Amino acid sequence: MNKHIKMPETHDINGVMINKDLTLRPALIDGCDTMAKLFALRCQKHGKNRTAHREKDLGIWKSYSWDDFWQGASQMGAAFHALGLKRGEVVSVLSEDNKEWAYLDMGIQGIGGICSGVYTTDSSSQLAYLLQDSQSPFLVVENDEQLDKFLKIRDEVPLVKKVIVLDAEGLHDIDDEQIVFLDDFYALGQETLAQEPQLYQDAIELGKADDVALLIYTSGTTGKPKGAMLTNENIIAATACGATELPHLPTDEQLCFLPLGHVFERGTSIFGAISASSIVNFAESPETVFDNLREVSPHIFSAVPRVWEKIYSAVLILVKEATGFGRWSFEQAIAAGMAKAELRYTNKPIGFLVKTRYAFWDFFVLRNLRVMLGLDRIRRAVSGAAPVSPELLKWFYAIGVPIREGYGMTENSAVCSVNTENATKLGSVGKATAGTQTRISPDGEIQTFGLPNFLGYWQNEEKTAETFTDDGWLKTGDLGEIDADGYIKVTGRIKDIIITAGGKNITPAEIESELKFSSFIADAVVIGDRRKYLTVLIMIDQENVEKFAQEQKIPFSDFASLCAANEVTKLIGDEVERVNKMFARVEQIKKFKLIDILLTAEDDELTATMKLKRGLVEKKYKNLINQMYE
Repeated sequence: MNKHIKMPETHDINGVMINKDLTLRPALIDGCDTMAKLFALRCQKHGKNRTAHREKDLGIWKSYSWDDFWQGASQMGAAFHALGLKRGEVVSVLSEDNKEWAYLDMGIQGIGGICSGVYTTDSSSQLAYLLQDSQSPFLVVENDEQLDKFLKIRDEVPLVKKVIVLDAEGLHDIDDEQIVFLDDFYALGQETLAQEPQLYQDAIELGKADDVALLIYTSGTTGKPKGAMLTNENIIAATACGATELPHLPTDEQLCFLPLGHVFERGTSIFGAISASSIVNFAESPETVFDNLREVSPHIFSAVPRVWEKIYSAVLILVKEATGFGRWSFEQAIAAGMAKAELRYTNKPIGFLVKTRYAFWDFFVLRNLRVMLGLDRIRRAVSGAAPVSPELLKWFYAIGVPIREGYGMTENSAVCSVNTENATKLGSVGKATAGTQTRISPDGEIQTFGLPNFLGYWQNEEKTAETFTDDGWLKTGDLGEIDADGYIKVTGRIKDIIITAGGKNITPAEIESELKFSSFIADAVVIGDRRKYLTVLIMIDQENVEKFAQEQKIPFSDFASLCAANEVTKLIGDEVERVNKMFARVEQIKKFKLIDILLTAEDDELTATMKLKRGLVEKKYKNLINQMYE
């Protein structure tokens, strides 16, 4: 990769000037080498005349301008400065998505700090570890529930000087010098800026491309979480790569609902939106996402596979409840859509008859379905953070919502490859993005090289060295292939490889992906390392299986009894057999068990993006697994 320090040529993407050669340093967007500088530029340009984001207040969507964005971020940055935050120190943020999260991110980065998100589903002990490891002098919590987590472990984290609380409801009687409420925090920032009006702007100008801007902790499925350090250069380069492959438009609206502590949502709803000057709508909560989706009808919607699977399942439930004519109409519409999808994904011409048939059913059925789902204005739908079933992608294309599957990880700023409108191949995660090089190592690992590759792990030189090759390429830990056309296929995680007792190497990801396409299966973990055959632990889809049980008049009193019903066991067994037919005999599932506990994001078994943690699941359900091999 060329590392010449010279001013690269730029090209215009929807009015945003980006390096023509995204391998050149410095990485620039509109001449800015840090996101804080780009943020300042956007606020200066748009001021009060343009909406930056919206958020619900007492049930009504309220708009906030770029001037509001600037005021919030600058006051927060100034307040942290007044409290003693030094350049290069970490501020941890424990909150659901809201406008204050965005203000904090830009305020902390702008003043020279490092912003680190903590998932609201993390326990108090996990919070203690993150605060200790990052040596955060400041913690921001959303409300009394999150504050309680801190109060339980306050003696374990003596480096924390102040805790800022965003929502004071239920806490008005608290009198604690360590705790600062949001109104007082803003007032401190205002007072500081009144004395030094240029403080925040001057701090932004001091920012450099190689400064660490973000600390993002990995999920820690194989040990303690590690803090990935992303620099300003990483952020700008990744944002530029994303804009080149899947451009935002200034007229776009999007819905922010995945955790902002995760690199996927952060890159889309904060950095991508700042770059394009698009409008971000903050979901009320994870529980209201689908309601908010219908209210906003965004142009851009980025989600993890579990969300797309939930939408698919919800539609199937509605179809079952429809009249006979309604069900027939839907089946005809889907058939027309699938015929078009098959041709599209095999790069065959879509003939006049197929187009005409699809247009008819789109007019009478599918467009109404998209309106009902809140996907009627979708210009760009993206799936990331985990593998998604190709059959699910076909189904969404059939209803008129093409989903672009991409691939990336925290360590390469969530940018590696993506399928685009003009270059897509089903079953792949697309071609390498502009500015990123990819290769397959001799042992089959996907490796990447480019400016989005992270600096390393926070205070962990040993793990950092293990993550890079001798020639500077990032080891992703994923197995994969690159075909003759440059499309990348991810076949699984190296650490997840199953070696059966017969010596066969099996990557479980593809089997699990096909199982999860079933409307009755939410997630699955294939087992079989050093065993004679493969088995699987399955988490059922509560809504669809409950609906099935009600239709079949199967008695159940709770989730555990639902899982124990013989008819449900047969239902899931039929789904397993359907998937078995797609694989060679050695890759087929011989037995399965249902996890009869309804897991949520608060449970240790699930990541923040709703994926089962393989190692923890295998350990926690060891007895259940052993039963399948008795």
